[in-house]
Amino acid sequence: MIKKALIKVVSPAKLNLFLHILERRQDGYHNLQTLFQLVEAGDTMTFSKNTIGKIRVSVENLEIPDNENLVFRAAKSIHRPGLGADITLHKNIPTGAGLGGGSSNAASTLVVLNYLWNLNIDKIELARIGSKLGADVPIFVLGKSALATGIGDKLTTVDISRKWYVIIFPNCHVSTSQIFSREELTRNSTPITMAEFLAGTSRNDCQVVVAKLFKEVKEALEWLGGYGDSKLTGTGGAVFAAFDSEFEAKNVVRDAPENWWAVVARGINRSPLVDFLL
Repeated sequence: MIKKALIKVVSPAKLNLFLHILERRQDGYHNLQTLFQLVEAGDTMTFSKNTIGKIRVSVENLEIPDNENLVFRAAKSIHRPGLGADITLHKNIPTGAGLGGGSSNAASTLVVLNYLWNLNIDKIELARIGSKLGADVPIFVLGKSALATGIGDKLTTVDISRKWYVIIFPNCHVSTSQIFSREELTRNSTPITMAEFLAGTSRNDCQVVVAKLFKEVKEALEWLGGYGDSKLTGTGGAVFAAFDSEFEAKNVVRDAPENWWAVVARGINRSPLVDFLL
């Protein structure tokens, strides 16, 4: 394959179709079980090599210091002397929404630079490197919808029947650490099978806590619940509902309050990044 001088990719978002927190670990993390659904909505990223041996990251409309920028940190984690890259990130996915935007950006950076720089790092090692940047990075490196256990790092790919999702973010940033610090958070759920999930016996253990703390999320859940089975994704603050057709989903988004970020996104089982994996 002849490698292009400029690579443009969509860095996909994800939904947690359910999230069960099983127990608190001795290291302070939590064992959990969740089902990651990739969706077509995402951020746009471009990558090109440069000859100056430096990593230059530009985030459109945002000023983020390199030490706080997951894209820069991801690139730095696999950088070799003499290699350089220019990376541009156009954000479409809001931060603090539980949609994995930053983690997906980091994973896209690892996968595409590994390809552009001819590093030949296999996907298992890339996922391990990514896990140090964020718990959700490995799912985006894998590039396939998956059932996750452990701290979200043990992944089993699954094919999820195609749905159209209405995703709403009521412009309410939710801190993951804040939610996991709450004593009322359920931490003793039992694992379920895919058959049980399909039968409707699943939930997001964070939903009750987030809805209690953030009235905007509660309002979004209640509003979307008037059209379908509304759920929180991750630790929030975005909510979603699944529909069988794009037509149904678009009709819901059309009615959404103007001050909310609302999109229709088709679920996908395979990320565009898979084309760049070794």
